[in-house]
Amino acid sequence: MSAAVKPIPEGVHSLTPYLTICGASAAIDFYASAFGAVELMRMDAPGGDKVIHADLLIGDSHIYISEEFPEMGARSPIAMGGTPVAIHLYVEDVDATFAAAIEAGGTAVMPPMDMPWGDRWGKLTDPYGNSWSVATHIADPSPAEIQAGMEAMMAPAA
Repeated sequence: MSAAVKPIPEGVHSLTPYLTICGASAAIDFYASAFGAVELMRMDAPGGDKVIHADLLIGDSHIYISEEFPEMGARSPIAMGGTPVAIHLYVEDVDATFAAAIEAGGTAVMPPMDMPWGDRWGKLTDPYGNSWSVATHIADPSPAEIQAGMEAMMAPAA
């Protein structure tokens, strides 16, 4: 290995989500339509029927995806019956991005609304079983303001 090689590639953050998807090629198209993803690289399996690895850029962050390979222990949220993980995406206009994601085939879980922590925030599920929260930061409340806002928001549920 050359001494000039960086241990973390240029432009990649130290933490990058890696999604296993049943239908990875179609998911790449969805992420382009919904979130403006740009495909930087793709490696297909011989025959081109499965994506072994793809590198997408959404905003300033990479997200890696591959096809489901159950024989290698790589199973998608659909195969698992859901996911406990959500991917959080900050955008310039949450309402426009959320609408684009729903138009592209996502399912609304919670439409964008102003939240006590200072974000306009919404949640959706993509057609491949992944959970996304999408937000635009709109205010910088103090910890006390956040706590009071959360208590007020949760009061009807109590």
